[in-house]
Order: sequence, then C-alpha cells, then structure tokens
Amino acid sequence: MTDTLKLVSCNKSFGGWLKRYAHHSSTLNCTMNFSIYLPPSASAEARVPVLYWLSGLTCTDENFMQKAGAQRVAAELGIALVAPDTSPRGEGVPGDPADGWDFGLGAGFYLNATQAPWSTHYRMHDYVVHELPALIEAVFPVDGRRAVSGHSMGGHGALVCALRNPGRYRSVSAFAPIANPVNCPWGEKAFSGYLGPERSRWREWDASLLLASAEERLPLLVDQGDADDFLATQLHPEALRQAADKAGYPLTLRLQPGYDHSYYFIASFIEEHLRFHAAALQG
Repeated sequence: MTDTLKLVSCNKSFGGWLKRYAHHSSTLNCTMNFSIYLPPSASAEARVPVLYWLSGLTCTDENFMQKAGAQRVAAELGIALVAPDTSPRGEGVPGDPADGWDFGLGAGFYLNATQAPWSTHYRMHDYVVHELPALIEAVFPVDGRRAVSGHSMGGHGALVCALRNPGRYRSVSAFAPIANPVNCPWGEKAFSGYLGPERSRWREWDASLLLASAEERLPLLVDQGDADDFLATQLHPEALRQAADKAGYPLTLRLQPGYDHSYYFIASFIEEHLRFHAAALQG
C-alpha cells in the first residue's frame, strides 16, 4: 500500500505540514491525488483524528487547502485534514468536455456509478469511505476517529457518506450542500448519467431521503448562504430540514445572511465547523 505513494509537494504551515501525494487507486483504476495537513502535535506516539473534506464541482484536492484557511485552527485543535480529488482523472478515464463542467471530470458526485463507461472508474463513494481512509491510517500518524465535511457537491457527498455508513464517522457538516439531488438539475444530470434512468436507484444517494431512515444520530451542522445563486434551483436545504424534523434528527441548519456560494463563505465559518467536529472527535 505505502509503496504506491508519491510525494508531490510539501509545505510547512502553522507548525505542521501540508503535503500532497499521488497514488494508484485500485477502486478508481487510475492515479489519484490527495492533500493532507498534519498538525504539529501529530506523531507516532500521539496519533490524531481526521476530518475528511469533500470539495465541490470543478474543484480538486487543492482548493480547500489553499482557500479555506483551515490549517491554523486544525493546528490548534490537533486535527488532521484530508482532501481527496473530486473525481477520477487521467488517461482512459471518461469525461468528455462536451458533457459540461457539472458531469464527468471534476464532478464525481461521491457515488458508485453503475452505468458504462462510468462504472469502471467513477466509484468515489467507496474510495472516500474505504480505500483512502485505509491508506491514510496505515501511513500517517492518525487514528480511527473520523469526521466528514464538504461544500456543494462535496456537502452532498459528506452527508451521504455519513448517512450510508453508520459508525464510520463521529460528526458531519456541510456548506451549501446539494441536499436533495433527485430534485435538482445538477443531481438529475449526474444521477441519470452515472446510475441510469431508473429514479428509484437514485434514492440511496440523496441525503434528504436517507436522513428519514438514518440508523444513528450524528451531530450534523449545515451552513447555507442566503445570497447563494444556486439556493433555489440546486441546493434545497428546506428538504433536509423537513426530513430532519420528521425523523427527529438533530440537525443544526443556519441560514447566513449575505453569503454566496464562494470560498469566502467557507473561510468565514470554517473555524466554527472545525470546533464543532473537534468536540465530537475528542469528546
């Protein structure tokens, strides 16, 4: 496992290290990049918990590490940060630009595709939930305490990863998640392409529908900007709130005045999210 890792870059940050690696993924059948921030307290004798961050459409593993400003607080709290890429990439991986920026490369939607040609590579759910954490925990000074968060498509991914895998994470949060993808243009395009036209198969990848039958009650924090251009057409946080109310799920959903869909929104509230996760990871 460890001999597949190739260090791409390494930078000191707030006393810890921000590193980027490439490795071969057997789940995705291609080479993948991921970024990891290790706080200064991390060592073989003092392993730390991990927050997995899932980014949104068109992003890579680098966006969050470069734009969110999360390392300072992660260093203080003693939490490692891991950001995978948003889709498989490379020679032989389908992703025709004609399909648009919201499908294919950079738009894996954190699901397991069942339709050809996507099913050969686009199994981001299994990669994020199983393969990548196994690699991280085998190589780096981290332990089995995990949390998950993300933005937009990645917020959808974070919610679905937590809801589909009880016992895997200690907390979950999201910024402007695609909360009800079976009922929005981004979700309908992605799900029909990756999963096929039968809409009943889409339900297992929709956070608002999964929440209604959730087996555990993880701490769940969602922030949504009320000036987000995608709020009414793509994101539908009200569907998540309605599902939580009906199921008695402990959701904290905050509508933030004046904030849009950008990384300025994430940078404004990432400290609160990190402290939210720290309470669950270290409590």
